[in-house]
Amino acid sequence: MPAVAFYISGHGFGHASRQIEIINALGASRPDLTIVVRTSAAPWLFERTARVPIVLLPGECDTGVVQIDSLRLDERETMARAAAFYATVEARVEAEVDRLRAHDVRFVIADAPPLGAAAASAIGVPAVVVSNFTWDWIYEAYEPFDALRATGDGSDVVGAVRAGYRLARAAWRLPMHGGFATFDTIVDVPFVARHARHDRAHVRRTLGLPADRPLVLSSFGGYGVQGLDVARLDCLGECGVVLTPLDDGAVVTGAPPGVHQVTEARLYDSGLRYEDLVAACDVVATKPGYGIIAECVANRTAILYTSRGNFREYEVLVREMPRVLRCEYLDHEDLFAGRWQRALDRLLAGSAPPESPDTDGAGRVAALIGESLHF
Repeated sequence: MPAVAFYISGHGFGHASRQIEIINALGASRPDLTIVVRTSAAPWLFERTARVPIVLLPGECDTGVVQIDSLRLDERETMARAAAFYATVEARVEAEVDRLRAHDVRFVIADAPPLGAAAASAIGVPAVVVSNFTWDWIYEAYEPFDALRATGDGSDVVGAVRAGYRLARAAWRLPMHGGFATFDTIVDVPFVARHARHDRAHVRRTLGLPADRPLVLSSFGGYGVQGLDVARLDCLGECGVVLTPLDDGAVVTGAPPGVHQVTEARLYDSGLRYEDLVAACDVVATKPGYGIIAECVANRTAILYTSRGNFREYEVLVREMPRVLRCEYLDHEDLFAGRWQRALDRLLAGSAPPESPDTDGAGRVAALIGESLHF
């Protein structure tokens, strides 16, 4: 069968989680398609959440941003890796061309590796970027590192990224966006978000979580956060705090009463998904990222957020969040000292946000893909 290929950044979970929603919607509406996924994101994420057949081709298709943990990034190493990657981009495009031809790919979605657009152009098929930001916009923020931005042919990383994006037919731009300077055709689409499939009472009962008190989900993505001592939290008398270690080996030993640990295996083996847990909690404590914000918007969960280093998207997200969800800032000092209660009190007493945006972007993008296919 002819195929649609998805090139997905391995930076964090957000790019993969939103594209899986699009993949699920596309596969349901077009079961005649083969869906190919090219990414360095964790295979287990696709195994547990993709509901339609996919051909997974693991591999690096961009370098994203190098994270020390969820709250700290390494700017110098970010640009060094990007420079090394784009110094070999021509050879990388050739390798991707062979993969696309082997699977009879007729259309490419990129979130947001420009490599996908370049490979699609090389075999004469259309590509579209579906994202809320572009990597050239992110990398522009790291101007002090000009010496590391040069690729092997002397061009800069930002220029190499933009050259790839120029080969895309269009950008289907998600909310809370930044970048997209190279695109002549831009179509704005709604939030792509994961919606809970089970009600709060069922989720809490299934996972053994208390039914009668507010719950705060600590959600810092695949990179985690170093130095957070849950024993110091001042909110445990009023609220429960939910941790989601990836496996049994990451469980916090000696956690105080009021701290509830739900491993990824336990969650998915119970027939639940992460968005079910988001909806079952009253607040998510996190760093701002598109994926968790979209899930909180879709499931009407508040956000207690902290800063995340020099990542340009942060400024946009913080500016836009109050329109669409209840949110409260907590600085790093209070975060790590465990002084959460006052901010949580304000959140729990807060009123609904002024806007209720559409969160069916997955269905909309899947429909746009279908309209773009001529087979």
